[in-house]
Amino acid sequence: MKLSHLKQIITYLKNFTKISAIHRVSDTIIKIAFDKRDDIYFNMTRSNSSIFKCEEYPRSKVYNAPFDVILAKRFNRSNILDISLLNDDKIIRIKTSMASAYKEEITYLQLEFTGKYTNIIILDAQNIVLEALRHVDLFSSFREVRVGQKLLDVPNAPFVAKEYPLENVEEFLQEVYAKEQNSKLENLKKQKISFLSKKLKKLQKLYDKLESQERLEEEAKEFEHLGNLVLSNVQNIKPYSRELVLHDYDGSTLEVKIDKEYPTPFMISEMFFAKSKKSKQRAKHLHIEEESLRSKIEHIKLFIHTVSVAKDVAKIELLFPKRVQNKKIKVDDSIETFWIEGYKVQLGKNERGNISLLQKARAKDIWLHMKERPSCHVIITTDKQNLPEKIIKAAARLCVEFTTTAEDKFLVDYTPRREVTIQSGANVLYNKYKTIEVDTRS
Repeated sequence: MKLSHLKQIITYLKNFTKISAIHRVSDTIIKIAFDKRDDIYFNMTRSNSSIFKCEEYPRSKVYNAPFDVILAKRFNRSNILDISLLNDDKIIRIKTSMASAYKEEITYLQLEFTGKYTNIIILDAQNIVLEALRHVDLFSSFREVRVGQKLLDVPNAPFVAKEYPLENVEEFLQEVYAKEQNSKLENLKKQKISFLSKKLKKLQKLYDKLESQERLEEEAKEFEHLGNLVLSNVQNIKPYSRELVLHDYDGSTLEVKIDKEYPTPFMISEMFFAKSKKSKQRAKHLHIEEESLRSKIEHIKLFIHTVSVAKDVAKIELLFPKRVQNKKIKVDDSIETFWIEGYKVQLGKNERGNISLLQKARAKDIWLHMKERPSCHVIITTDKQNLPEKIIKAAARLCVEFTTTAEDKFLVDYTPRREVTIQSGANVLYNKYKTIEVDTRS
């Protein structure tokens, strides 16, 4: 952020008198709702900080760290007493008060756009640190940022900043968002599509390597025949032989090489019978493996399309949530999991995933499915009776995007899981439901 731009933004912010609400929407971005009408976002990424405005920036999750608890407690529904640049530097300081029946509590929200030391610091009236987005020790900087310690001021910059006049601050903040998002969006799309394409290539390779059912059945017969021949030629087979000469039933002679030495002919026979059984089993269940790989390939293709048509970075972040590694939790690879503003949303990649979702969902969870047509099943995990409509809309869009690449208007039904009756497999009946429209053209 340029100092000149911050000065002009401060003048714009001075028009507001209250902070209605404040919270993090991502690890490094906070949203401040001023006077119940203006939402402004402060991106506190190190060396790439900014301030922007947009229609809506979805929360990647609900944060409950000590920083977020203090942030909400000290600034939600607070009065703004003053907004200024500290020491005429790239540090916005917002002085607020929380009026109560007993006393007026003064708190400072300090937004520091200072390169690698970019930070959000919450201070009391005596300049004591209450919390911070990033804690800084004396080994990392001359200026310690630690809870309970008094915060030192940043020395004045040893230069005079150039002036960059803005015609309209609000338009500038919207342009910042548009430029940042477009650049970040394109980079993220390339990165994620490359990642998904590699997964698709591996799955396609596995699919292409699948043997035919006819070949496996023929192989099973060959191994069974060899097992029987070994039993018929026991007297001619020496222990630990790796080259066998077997007389077939039609009088012909077969020369067979085996990979391992066996002490008795009967063990050689058992080895052939075991291979025959394995080939029979593979032939019998080949359609299951084929269907599993085919459904995974189709899911990845839909995933790639969904990424390619994403309109903003928030959608990419929603599609690729940070994974919490826990070896005790077994991951079901037939289910895709997303997080929308703290709500867990799962969808089935195939019939097995759809069945698993239906079986594991709780009564109050919300189930979604495209109206009167085959689609993936989606479950929103929730205990709330009144689920925010934007969560339902986002989940319904995922239901459509992971079912079809067509651009059109689609209807998605949703209802609590308790209203859904399983008929067979993933086929269900449901009566009480609501319907929401998803337009993939926009």
